[in-house]
Amino acid sequence: MTEIAANIKIVRNKIIAASSNRLPIYKYFEPRLVAVSKLKPIELIVEAYNVGQKHFGENYVNELVEKGSYPNILENCPDIRWHFIGHLQRNKVNKLLGVPNLYVIETVDNEKLASALNVSWPKFRKYDDLKLKVMVQVNTSNEQEKNGCEVTQVCSLVRHIVANCENLEFMGIMTIGMFGYDITKGPNPDFLCLKECREKIVKELNMDSKQIELSMGMSNDYEHAVELGSTNVRVGSAIFGERPKKDVK
Repeated sequence: MTEIAANIKIVRNKIIAASSNRLPIYKYFEPRLVAVSKLKPIELIVEAYNVGQKHFGENYVNELVEKGSYPNILENCPDIRWHFIGHLQRNKVNKLLGVPNLYVIETVDNEKLASALNVSWPKFRKYDDLKLKVMVQVNTSNEQEKNGCEVTQVCSLVRHIVANCENLEFMGIMTIGMFGYDITKGPNPDFLCLKECREKIVKELNMDSKQIELSMGMSNDYEHAVELGSTNVRVGSAIFGERPKKDVK
């Protein structure tokens, strides 16, 4: 077994173990593992895919465009599902939407971006009834350097997507949260905040909570996130190892 395969097995087993500690209300789903492959070579992505990993997350538009169209990926990973999990500028919407096997954009944080995606998606989709899956990113920690809409804006943004963006499928809400939280102090407040945001959406928009995913948890806290009800964890370094620093030329 390769190192990547062993790491994926370890992470999956930890997700299963953490799932057993969830409240009964979360037993209706199995958390999705998204392998965050930013700044990692194509060969490692193919290696992970070959041991059953289908969902991969990328933070940078240009990198995802390159990887998504790479011959080795197209030939050997036909069912790969790309999650875009980085900040998206409106001037790069068309570039991103052209990526083969784009599964979901997890970082919609304002109405203008949602509208831009809605207008552009019909030019790229393969089937007339295929909607683009999106999540709303929430800045639960209220840190200025983090992207995401404010907690007070979540319901209005989701309402805009559901009511005015017929080409988009609202899939759920996502947070990055404050890094390095010590769970010995209690449940992560960012995760609790995201759950509260979902309850507000359910109440104000009369939606089914089971239809609203929670994308929360990364390499350092994904087990805790799963225990709290995360449906989608984004794990990078625990699978691929530490990342090299991005070249900022």
